[in-house]
Amino acid sequence: MKYLRYKNGLLDATDAKILRCLVADARLSVAALARQVKLSPPSVSERIKRLEEVGVISTYTAIMTPEAIGLPVSAYIRVKPVPGKLKKVLEIIAGLGEIVRCDRVTGEDSLIARAHVPSIGDLEALVDELSPFAMTSTSIIQSTPIPYRLPAFPVML
Repeated sequence: MKYLRYKNGLLDATDAKILRCLVADARLSVAALARQVKLSPPSVSERIKRLEEVGVISTYTAIMTPEAIGLPVSAYIRVKPVPGKLKKVLEIIAGLGEIVRCDRVTGEDSLIARAHVPSIGDLEALVDELSPFAMTSTSIIQSTPIPYRLPAFPVML
């Protein structure tokens, strides 16, 4: 199989550079990306296709700024469902458009959700939706000194 080299999770330096460029600007044209990584556009296209096929690249997206669209309050909500209510809590969270991400975690809490809302009152109402089925603890996000970035990953030499 021609994609076997990704089985161990290692990328070569060029693939790593392509990923970093696409995370910085997912709208880069193949020609512009090729110039940055010093390869031909067809070579870059083939590498991108291979990275997509093996799941290294799963999607392309725009990252919005919540404040710019009237959502100045961001918070993490730690959620501990009452026994037997995890499925119900997940259904509620899935239906709350203010929650943009939810991770199932180990430790005292079962879930950590990230929400963006217009006001503290809206955050309170959001938490109230969960209260009958879970204990919650909320932390308002003051700032994001380190925005999303790629994790450090091993590279083949």
